[in-house]
Amino acid sequence: MRCARRSLLQLLALPVLVLLGMSLFISPAARADDDLWPGIRKELFGDRQIVEEDGSVQLDAPYRAEDAAIVPLAITIPATVAPQVKALTLVIDKNPAPVVATFRFGEAAGLGERRISTRVRVDMYSDVRAIIETGDGSLYMATKFVKASGGCSAPALKDLDSALANVGKMRVRNFKPDDSSSVVREAQLMVRHPNYSGMQMNHATGLYIPAKYVEHIVVRKGDALIFEMKGGISLSEDPNIRFTYAATAAGPLSVTARDTDGNTFTTQADQNES
Repeated sequence: MRCARRSLLQLLALPVLVLLGMSLFISPAARADDDLWPGIRKELFGDRQIVEEDGSVQLDAPYRAEDAAIVPLAITIPATVAPQVKALTLVIDKNPAPVVATFRFGEAAGLGERRISTRVRVDMYSDVRAIIETGDGSLYMATKFVKASGGCSAPALKDLDSALANVGKMRVRNFKPDDSSSVVREAQLMVRHPNYSGMQMNHATGLYIPAKYVEHIVVRKGDALIFEMKGGISLSEDPNIRFTYAATAAGPLSVTARDTDGNTFTTQADQNES
């Protein structure tokens, strides 16, 4: 009788254990169901209308990221829209600091198709958004869902001493166009910086590494502005930004960057470098 009662209790408990196991297994996705976007949208854009998925801005992102700390994003703004675009904001809904970066474009951004790509951290399953604003204040958005977790607290790729020794080293690389008649050129900015999120642990001390990241970048062609970027902890270690600019803009590409410690870094590239 005692054995029969024990067997009955085990049988009754089995569904509870199965449900508990399922809830633990799907917890990242379950947390991703919490919709934080309305609050983020209200904070950034108030009650302004946002047109979604009409082709004015295109976002390419992996559905399942190979590395949550280095998730590639590529944004394309068609030539029919680009001349009117004054700003681009990247948002990851579930990150501790949802705004990845805001780019404000200048006259040297060009009139043709505008492209920007970079790498970001994704902390948990989340919608990733690219929102553009035109000169008349209109907003357009493209959204992708990305399965990734732990990107903001993932260990740094380099040890602390090595990372800090190379802080601020930058390179700007120009790419020769496939079509010499193209109205835009393409370049790539690479910044050596750990971009510490404040959520990573120093395993030698057991303490969290204080946040330290690139917060401001200005890129010019000669005296003309291509873009000004304000960034946060969601940009990956060693920020890497590939971008287009006006083929007719004169002078060398130059970059000024500043991190949250107030350190300023500068570099420039010859127009013919490739």
